[in-house]
Amino acid sequence: MTLPEQPAPYRPSAPAENPWHWRLEDSSGAEVTLTGADAQEYADQAFPNQGDAESWIGEIWSALADLGVTQVTLFEVDREVYGPMSLSA
Repeated sequence: MTLPEQPAPYRPSAPAENPWHWRLEDSSGAEVTLTGADAQEYADQAFPNQGDAESWIGEIWSALADLGVTQVTLFEVDREVYGPMSLSA
């Protein structure tokens, strides 16, 4: 009897696999740095396509606003796609 090969170890997605991300900003356009659990949940999120990135921000924008994020800018790798986009209701 032979056992199946071990799965590859977990590795974070490379930018080429998830090139879309949001820069979280304050009202002056400076990047907002989140810490602790907030950073784990909201910072450095990356997505495989623009639609997924936009859906995510549409679901969590009010939580980000509560953390002091007043606007966001969408990037594909290092290319600015659009923004800043206000998070005020």
